[in-house]
Amino acid sequence: MSVEVVTFGCRLNTYESEVIRQKAEGAGLDAAGTGPADVVVVNTCAVTGEAVRQARQAIRRLKRERPDARILVTGCAAQTEPDTFAAMREVDRVIGNDEKMRADAWHATRDALARDTFGLGAEEKIAVNDIMAIKETAPHLIDGIEGRARAVVQVQNGCDHRCTFCIIPYGRGNSRSVPMGEVVAQIRRLTDKGFREVVLTGVDLTSYGGNLPGAPRLGTLVKQILKHVDGLERLRLSSIDSVEADRDLLDAFASDARLMPHLHLSLQHGDDLILKRMKRRHLRADAIAFCDQVRRLRPDVVFGGDIIAGFPTETEEMLGRSLDLVDECGLTFLHVFPFSPRPGTPAARMPQVRREVAKERARRLRQKGEAALAAHLAAQVGARHRVLVETRESGRTEHFTPVRLHAPIAPGVIVEVAVVGHDGRQLIAA
Repeated sequence: MSVEVVTFGCRLNTYESEVIRQKAEGAGLDAAGTGPADVVVVNTCAVTGEAVRQARQAIRRLKRERPDARILVTGCAAQTEPDTFAAMREVDRVIGNDEKMRADAWHATRDALARDTFGLGAEEKIAVNDIMAIKETAPHLIDGIEGRARAVVQVQNGCDHRCTFCIIPYGRGNSRSVPMGEVVAQIRRLTDKGFREVVLTGVDLTSYGGNLPGAPRLGTLVKQILKHVDGLERLRLSSIDSVEADRDLLDAFASDARLMPHLHLSLQHGDDLILKRMKRRHLRADAIAFCDQVRRLRPDVVFGGDIIAGFPTETEEMLGRSLDLVDECGLTFLHVFPFSPRPGTPAARMPQVRREVAKERARRLRQKGEAALAAHLAAQVGARHRVLVETRESGRTEHFTPVRLHAPIAPGVIVEVAVVGHDGRQLIAA
């Protein structure tokens, strides 16, 4: 029996969950080891209050379904709210975001669980240190993620910016990066194991390199990967901050087809005053200009974006600018969030938009996103695409557009398909 890891949140958490599984099993927290056989690790997210609520709900459900299981909680919500989880009777241990990536912390957890017969007090459950004291990110070699056709590689962690709505820096710490040579070596190892596509991920990906000697930028890293890993067929980036995109990154988009023509942008809003109140570093015009620039370099590029609805002081007119931004940037994939005040952040102290109003505005933004996606899908009918097969019945194009396959195909291969239709959510291949 392997250690079960339940994951909430971002792609980086998904990657880290595989590292957690390795470290926990290596420490003997599985049926084959010396620790308890029924262990569940919940890797939480703190980006919204709803994410924290869902994690707590999942923990209670797990304990009802498996009353003998030892439940260990980690991730961003565990880092920012350790007392909240330690107070839950269902939780046996709370492990910080730095600790979860360290083998010694999992050995200590195994030993603590072995000693614990009658249940620990809330304070004794907590193994969470000061994340702001962490200055380096070590590479963690994994052979891929269970059940995934593409490999994910963490190249950066933490964030030096302090957007007024965001609690993530307090869960992840300051920005730190994995050295380029170690990233290249890991990707070479993954391609040797048969992975055709690799995704670079981080908390603030475009801040890559700031703490490394010579301060290399993300574009430098991308070019080194493409130059030195011959067997890599597809390289993809997770969410980026367009204001930090460097010249080498744009040049790589223009010159190497292996860098996939899909970018997910951390936009957050379309109104300049709201962007300033969010303490973002770009304005509306900057976002539009960036999309125009990348589209000139790579005409087939497809953009996604994060947008928050109902940020404090947002008016209907301000919301309208976010709606218009979808068209002006040519966004296809929208991730829409109704604003969620996070305790301790400046935005939580600003004049709030009523919750029901924020949800209604989020609904309108999602509706706009659905229309944009439908237009993109319709434009692909009749085209041919190379699809990375994710399950036997589905995959994704170069643009990360989902595709339903006409016949079962083994996951992990890339096949060329003709698009004959769509159902409003995905393309349909012949």
